[in-house]
Amino acid sequence: QVQLVESGGGLVQAGGSLRLSCAASGPASSTKNLGWFRQAPGKEREFVAAVFWTGGRTVYADLVKDRFTISRDNAKNTVYLQMNALKPEDTAVYYCAATTSRLLSVARLYEFWGQGTQVTVSS
Repeated sequence: QVQLVESGGGLVQAGGSLRLSCAASGPASSTKNLGWFRQAPGKEREFVAAVFWTGGRTVYADLVKDRFTISRDNAKNTVYLQMNALKPEDTAVYYCAATTSRLLSVARLYEFWGQGTQVTVSS
């Protein structure tokens, strides 16, 4: 089992920044690939960014790749999502998830999910 706890969400004005954190715990948590997804009201959950457990290679959705940065601190078993130049359309609940799959953009392949943290960007 893997437990994931997100934090760092909140309300920010357009153009601002937020950093989300996701602390992973559990026996196998340190060997999982970790990703961020988001879901806005009335929309499907969509991939944002992910990082491989080994090597630290990152993957981004096209919509965020020039504004968001994912990073991982394996010593702390924590993954971060630095979000810059936020836009109102980034408003969503952001979820951290863990997977053993190498297809990091596919939500259904993630076995474990956090409870989510709300990000609201005002115009």
